[in-house]
Amino acid sequence: MDLFNSLLVSLPIADMGSAFSDSTAPGKSIVILLFIGSAWAWTIMLTKWWELRCAERATADFLGAFRSDRNPTALFTRREEYLGAPVNIIYKAGCAALGGELQAHGIDPDDLLMGDMTSEAHRRLSLNQLETLRAVVDRNVADEALNLEDKMGLLATAVSAAPFLGLLGTVWGVMDAFAGMAISGNAALSAVAPGISGALLTTIVGLLVALPSMIGYNLLSSKIRTISVQMDNFAQEYISAIQNSYVIEG
Repeated sequence: MDLFNSLLVSLPIADMGSAFSDSTAPGKSIVILLFIGSAWAWTIMLTKWWELRCAERATADFLGAFRSDRNPTALFTRREEYLGAPVNIIYKAGCAALGGELQAHGIDPDDLLMGDMTSEAHRRLSLNQLETLRAVVDRNVADEALNLEDKMGLLATAVSAAPFLGLLGTVWGVMDAFAGMAISGNAALSAVAPGISGALLTTIVGLLVALPSMIGYNLLSSKIRTISVQMDNFAQEYISAIQNSYVIEG
């Protein structure tokens, strides 16, 4: 029982509700702004986490299906879809570009099953055309990387701006508290303590916004780097497979 009572005594007695009511109008405005920013940051983190989770699963399914078939264009011909997988978008753009290059040789661009399963007469791509195809794939890799990083800048803004916004509210509140003390002529601590408590609230709220946002940003950035590396590796793997199946040797 004594241990329980000692724990109760050691608990903080700060009341955020009272501190908010003791805050000045600018302090209350900053706290409300920080709460809105917190809801906005959590919305970004949750939606981004779900998007990246779906992208990871779809990417794993796509890569498994792509590597299980010797023909690099088989998935495109079968019209298989892997929604949410950035590599699927890159793959379809590459296959579409491949069809355009083959059409220049009078080959039906929709017939992409030829690969290394047909005669040497169908191996019509030159090295220059392969470089054109590589440029298309690389451009789509860059576009998908930008899509993955969408809204991450806003989350980084919450991480960096929230503590400074809280500090601004604290400094402003403390300045108002001491100004009120000077006007009233009362130098007692009890006269300024409520105002200072309300001023410090903005720093606390700023940190409560910044800390989860920083953790979420780091975790999401790690997932984005993983998927980006998978996209780069797939781009090289795809171009190598196309080179082996379609490029003229010698």
